[in-house]
Amino acid sequence: MRFEHLVQVNDPLMPLLDPLSRAQVWRGLVLRVADPVQFLPGLLHCSIGKRAVHGDTITFDRTLDFGSFEVHDHVTLTTLDHIEVRAQAGDTFPAGRLTMQIEEPNSDVLFVRFVYEMDGDRREDGLDAMTDGARRKAYELSDIDTIRHIRALAERGALD
Repeated sequence: MRFEHLVQVNDPLMPLLDPLSRAQVWRGLVLRVADPVQFLPGLLHCSIGKRAVHGDTITFDRTLDFGSFEVHDHVTLTTLDHIEVRAQAGDTFPAGRLTMQIEEPNSDVLFVRFVYEMDGDRREDGLDAMTDGARRKAYELSDIDTIRHIRALAERGALD
């Protein structure tokens, strides 16, 4: 499965919406992977392994504890550009990848592109069209909530 969508952050046609800077959006996305408990309902705890820095890139491994299962993944941060999360397959779910890419087509407009990719053939995973559609909608709503949460953090000055 591959699912991709854009969430608009800044829109010059909506003057009542305070624009966020690329740096504020970046810090919010970093917070989503460094402290995901506040972004992901049902997540009980996140532990982060040793970090490695290579120029503008930071990598680390995480374990996400959802109570009844854990997800082990590897996070790559490319400063002010994109974040990639590669999840290992579990007993009940395939390996997957999430990429969050900041896009700024001009100085007044800012987007985040979310790309979800899961290993395996839909037939092997037993996914039907309804399940696949529900998963895509859940991803989209979660990502819209992420931007809302980032905006709320920025309004409180937590991303400056």
